[in-house]
Amino acid sequence: MNPRPFRAGELSRTIAESKIIHKSPILHPLARFVTEETVALLFNIEVEDIYRIECCRHMVYVHAKHISRFVSYADFPPIVGANPIALQDFGRWYKRWKSKLAPLFWTKFYTHKFKEAISVDSLLEWGLLVAKVKSAISGARLQQLRDVYAAEKHLMEKF
Repeated sequence: MNPRPFRAGELSRTIAESKIIHKSPILHPLARFVTEETVALLFNIEVEDIYRIECCRHMVYVHAKHISRFVSYADFPPIVGANPIALQDFGRWYKRWKSKLAPLFWTKFYTHKFKEAISVDSLLEWGLLVAKVKSAISGARLQQLRDVYAAEKHLMEKF
């Protein structure tokens, strides 16, 4: 059986359609860190399995294949390319976490970002971002991230 032929404009329409929907007229300050890729990594699914991500006033609703959950904005780690981290962001994170430490997922996320960096400059950008939130990451997890960063940097510089 032959696959359906590609139609002009089809791919670009697919790429342009975001699954993120802002349901509230008031945008949550941490909404800038919500991405389809982060949701996929958070739930260990493919981006294609996400039906929609609704950014509500205080929570994010994720509807995906076999998943229907509310997630806190504080569960989404800061990303490169979003507006810079503000002091108020730490207050919002600490309030949700009920401690001063980021969820384990943040370590998984930044490890993933270090490993998928395509250049030393890109790796550096992610490293500088992690440096800005290092006070919210436990010492052991921060060391894990430093080890991954160093290994990835070494690989990029040697090959």
